[in-house]
Amino acid sequence: RYNMFIELHMLQNFAPSCLNRDDTNSPKDCEFGGYRRARISSQCIKRSIRQYFKNEMRLPVESLAKRTKRLVDEVTKRLEEAGIDPSLARKVVETALSGWGLGVKEEGKTEYLLSLGENEIASLASACQEYWDVLVQVVQAAEDEAPEGEKAKKNKKKLAKAAIPEEFKKIMGQILDGGKAVDLALFGRMLADLPEKNIDAACQVAHAISTHKISMDFDFYTAVDDLNPKETAGAGMMGTIEFNSACFYRYANIDMSQLQENLGGDQDLSIKAVDAFLRAAAAAIPTGKQNSMAAQNPPSFILGVVRQSGLWSLANAFVEPVRPDQKGNLIQKSVTALENYWEKLATAYGEKGILLKSALAIDNELQKLQDHQVENLEALVTKVMDVIRST
Repeated sequence: RYNMFIELHMLQNFAPSCLNRDDTNSPKDCEFGGYRRARISSQCIKRSIRQYFKNEMRLPVESLAKRTKRLVDEVTKRLEEAGIDPSLARKVVETALSGWGLGVKEEGKTEYLLSLGENEIASLASACQEYWDVLVQVVQAAEDEAPEGEKAKKNKKKLAKAAIPEEFKKIMGQILDGGKAVDLALFGRMLADLPEKNIDAACQVAHAISTHKISMDFDFYTAVDDLNPKETAGAGMMGTIEFNSACFYRYANIDMSQLQENLGGDQDLSIKAVDAFLRAAAAAIPTGKQNSMAAQNPPSFILGVVRQSGLWSLANAFVEPVRPDQKGNLIQKSVTALENYWEKLATAYGEKGILLKSALAIDNELQKLQDHQVENLEALVTKVMDVIRST
């Protein structure tokens, strides 16, 4: 079993954009080091990576999870495709989930978003088919015994939960093992009703923050109504959009031991998961306002680290905001600050247990990490994966 961590440090400078918005439609921000910084939430970054797994890397369906409240609809559809009456199938699925301990609301949605691997969903549909006759009897008994009125459906659920055979509950419990879904193994899940089926994330992802202080800009826009009469003056629509431009420090790490555990001990799949994550983390970009701003800017600096213990975020390299000057632009100054801070940590705490450092920099000739500089992303990923495979 692996006993190591993979760290990824990135600097990514985006052109004017609004990649990740708050509840007021403003770009997310935060205070760090006493200065206002641009921010991209970790949730946004993970969503981008999950979408990249699916749309760009085209990982197999069985290697990915679905996050949804519409589990009843999905399983019902699969039962219907197997030739089962959809109205009865829906009742059976709701009964199965309720009896299992997962609440289903009036409209047929689960009470909160569930993250389930494709294999888990398929196994759930198969279990419903295998125990079909028993589940139908439970549904009918619950409908016969439950009183009428506002609380009828809730009472039916309670009756169903009590009537579900223990053997079926045991089968259902065995289903929720993560399904060897790569994104689920990396980012984990929480099931409030079934805490024993929670999965600890193998990957920690920090909120990306700007290496410098920022101020918001406003774009005042107007849109012309093409069918306006000639004598009509003025715009058909107008408004403002907030945006900024920022160089972000991004940090993430993977606990290989936890990843392998989440993937059922599958060593080969664990290796493939890390390879996919490294590539997706470097390439995936949030989609917010991209059609109007097109901030498609890849990272300018990537540092991959493989270590046996200890984790270092380098965010404190930017406690004092970076300021471009004649000696270097914003990206170059950010890379220099990061290199210098790494050297300070290495001097203070040592580098025992660090198995690899591999750095890609497209705007800088590195100074402190020059012996570890590579020419391209492929070389960086290859070096990281070679260390993992050989350990």
